Amino acid sequence: MRPLYLAAGIVVLTAVIVDILWTTLWVDGGSGPLSGRMTSWTWRGLRTVSDHPRALSLAGPLILALTLAMWIALLWLGWTLLFAGDQTALVSPQTGEYADWSGRFYYVAYTMFTNGNGDYSPTTGTWEIASSFTTATGMAFVTLGVSYVLTVLGAVSEKRSFASDVTGLGERSEAFVRAGWAGEGEEFEGLDLPLESLSTQLSLLADQHKAYPILHYYHSEQATRASAMAVPIFDEALTIFRHGVDEDAQPNPTLVENARSSVDSYLDTLGTAFIEPADDVPRAPNLDRLREDDIPLADDEFSESLEELTDRRRKLLGVVRADAWYWPPLEE
Repeated sequence: MRPLYLAAGIVVLTAVIVDILWTTLWVDGGSGPLSGRMTSWTWRGLRTVSDHPRALSLAGPLILALTLAMWIALLWLGWTLLFAGDQTALVSPQTGEYADWSGRFYYVAYTMFTNGNGDYSPTTGTWEIASSFTTATGMAFVTLGVSYVLTVLGAVSEKRSFASDVTGLGERSEAFVRAGWAGEGEEFEGLDLPLESLSTQLSLLADQHKAYPILHYYHSEQATRASAMAVPIFDEALTIFRHGVDEDAQPNPTLVENARSSVDSYLDTLGTAFIEPADDVPRAPNLDRLREDDIPLADDEFSESLEELTDRRRKLLGVVRADAWYWPPLEE
């Protein structure tokens, strides 16, 4: 027996199995310790090389592929080390020789991926059972990996749909507010349904980001389809509705607070993706754009509210910069 290899194999297998289960099955856990760090390192490396939207749009698929490759490689390595713990664990029926390192790698590969019988066989009942577990982990975790990929890709489509819905109403917070203004007497009555719909979408998006932090790294080539842009636009518009618009003209306060709560849930997911608040505060929305449409405003209250919301707005700016965009979102 070679206990060092045996112990190393057990450690590697335990680490990768915990990481796989943590990432794919634990909804509140975010990414596992291994995949989470690999994800953040890959993103930072890509940001160092280029901030071009086309280059960063490759980050999500690349990180997802690397995550799956890491899981497979560590399972493969762990079982190989485990079988290396006993030099007589595997034998070639044709030659009677015990497997060397290449033979162990080969045996684990065709056992994990159920490619049929190979050139080696386990020598004892213990190693036969270990071989059965090798096959089981290969089948189970490859299936989990495929399910994880499909779930993530579905969530990517939903986050881009949310972003398009927000930016369709306005590519800046002021434009969003102006789009909902129906004129004196009707105020923002037509905005109730869009606010409710966007709030529901963002709540779902927040849950998906918490369960799958890799979503933060799926960068869109177009700013209008980037949730990292849409969430700040949406939240700044909510700030204007709540504190910048005169009380008698504000939209349904229940819907505004519910939407605000959805943004809170989204901001709570930033820690799982190692996204930190910005050191500075973004510029305030330009209310002069709203005066052009004769929207009644509460300027004094709005200025005071921005001071109270400094920490929140720094988080929003952190979201924008982490996704390689700029504040304020889009055009001046």
